[in-house]
Amino acid sequence: MRLLFSFEHEGELAAATANHTRLRLTARGATHGKRALQVEYLPDRDWPNLMFRAPSPWDWRGYAGLAFDLYNPMREPVQFGVRVDDDPRADGVHHCRQGTYTIQPRTRKRFVFPLGRNPMDYGMRGLPPIGKDLTRIGVVNAGNIRLEHIVAFQIFLWRGDKPRVLIVDNIRLLEGDESLEGIVDEFGQYARDTWQGKIRSLSHLRRTRTLELRELERLPAPEDFDEYGAWRTGPQLKATGYFRMEKVGDRWWLVAPNGRLFFSVGIDCVHYGDPTFITGREYMFRWLPREGDPLAKHYGHATALMGPIKEGKCYNFYAANLERKYGTDYPAQWREQTLRRLRSWGFNTIANWSLWEWHRNGRIPYVATAGVWGEHKRVPSGSDYWGKMHDPFDPQFAVNARASIEPVAQRVKDDPWCLGFFVDNELSWAGQGEDGGRYGLAYGALSLHADDSPAKRAFLEQLRTKYGAIERLNEAWGANYPSWDALRPPVSLPPAATRARQQDFSAFVRAFARQYFQTIRAILRELAPNHLYLGCRFAWYSLDAVLAAAELCDVLSFNIYAPKLDHGAYSFLVPLDKPVIIGEFHFGALDRGMFHTGLVAAPNQRERARMYEAYVNSVLDHPLFVGCHWFQYMDQPLTGRTLDGENYNIGFVTIADAPYPEMVAAARKTHSAMYRRRMKSR
Repeated sequence: MRLLFSFEHEGELAAATANHTRLRLTARGATHGKRALQVEYLPDRDWPNLMFRAPSPWDWRGYAGLAFDLYNPMREPVQFGVRVDDDPRADGVHHCRQGTYTIQPRTRKRFVFPLGRNPMDYGMRGLPPIGKDLTRIGVVNAGNIRLEHIVAFQIFLWRGDKPRVLIVDNIRLLEGDESLEGIVDEFGQYARDTWQGKIRSLSHLRRTRTLELRELERLPAPEDFDEYGAWRTGPQLKATGYFRMEKVGDRWWLVAPNGRLFFSVGIDCVHYGDPTFITGREYMFRWLPREGDPLAKHYGHATALMGPIKEGKCYNFYAANLERKYGTDYPAQWREQTLRRLRSWGFNTIANWSLWEWHRNGRIPYVATAGVWGEHKRVPSGSDYWGKMHDPFDPQFAVNARASIEPVAQRVKDDPWCLGFFVDNELSWAGQGEDGGRYGLAYGALSLHADDSPAKRAFLEQLRTKYGAIERLNEAWGANYPSWDALRPPVSLPPAATRARQQDFSAFVRAFARQYFQTIRAILRELAPNHLYLGCRFAWYSLDAVLAAAELCDVLSFNIYAPKLDHGAYSFLVPLDKPVIIGEFHFGALDRGMFHTGLVAAPNQRERARMYEAYVNSVLDHPLFVGCHWFQYMDQPLTGRTLDGENYNIGFVTIADAPYPEMVAAARKTHSAMYRRRMKSR
């Protein structure tokens, strides 16, 4: 171990940089010596942080983790981030490694942020624990950093509407990494630890089914749910035979086909599980079926979007466990068990990314999932995590959108159990920074050549229509372009954005979004006229895109990963008076053999369940929100899903199909009371 800071004297305080924070030494929360560092994060500031800069680059080679002790003295959870930079140009994405965690109220914890091995070098977002009694912070932008050239590290928060306080002490470097040899057992579980609920044998796995069936028979569904999961004893509105929206008093509601009020609580990814790569990682697995073994049918071949293995052999432990548990006809047996589970747990929606077999199931409402695929032009936004944004001005976009949506619409047809359509997910609507975060698509379009970009041509046409002469544009933008043709190649912009330029960028982004949403809306109105258009599930978004969506979608949708819904953060939705649904949220913990918490961390399963209850209740209390969907049904593979290495503890069931009892209890409690709570919160 190498101690970096213990804050015993003022000199160490001088080594810290306060960016939108206030620092002082305190005896409160000290874990090493008699003092610690209190950090007050100021409100209404972007990325307030405690930063330590190296006078000359630090050499951290040989160390596996950056550890520190943290105390949250507040009465509410605090989500914080850790970032380590290996270059002064680090921006949160490049030249750094970053992770996040949520520390609970009045809680002390010892954290470690991994340094040595980049998890994604092994095809995982998180690796086995480092040291004892340390909570590992999951990496969210996995990448290699030059440990011989560390220039800074920081503990940061996101923008908030009030001050928040954390107390940090005993910042240190730790040696050592756990070997990855044989870390996975025959059921896909972590082999080197034991915990409540871990499957120990085949007979144990099968016994869990028998025990659960008794519980499902005893608790078939919340008493106040009707056949759709709507409010059985609530107000009776007009029955149209399909799901629709209606505002009752000051609250928006979904309305079930029978006219009963409906609040959508759902689970994403209700399917047969994600495979994990075997190729190049055979040493991690203590057991794999030989060819000819009945369970060898769960091998496959996959390609990856991210990670070191671009394609190769993979194995689906969850599907193998389903066959072990339910027999050779496991798909039908598991689907029946899952329908019973969801009803018993109070879920009334099978949400995005789930099996097509759930369409027209006649027992639980579901959403239809579509994405636009195919070759058409794209536009960068500056934050292109899943890929560049569709160019909706390209005529081929509408062709591809129709071809992508039509097969789903044909399956759903006029099924009253279909809630509506999500089309696309977490698109690249916005870039980085305050300016690019709103106008990223405008910057992206201008970076392209007009000969190759319909969006660029549309933007130039917008500008020519407004300004006419190039001299008027130059005056408005503080530029010096010789002609309109000079804007056809990639454009260099004056460094200072004038108000007029920002207005033009805003108008373009809104026109871009309007073109996108109008195209999808028209296709859905033709192919699925009885079903709701639930939007595109915003993750990165600009206000202009949201305004366009509010015009053209029946429901706005956001994926909101946070400890709970912050009503203040979404106050911009209030003037729109539009119903909103949350497409994804989750929490994870590391006390049951998993390596990564997912995007919002909980200290243990008990607190994870409590956070579920708090989150759903915070959504119920907002008058615009009409539902929230948990991501996802089962834990991800311990060694990472093939797509991108995610290996999060985010399931309601484990990789061995064992429900988390704390989560199930929290769901039953929250869902049973949700209709009365929503009506009373008016």
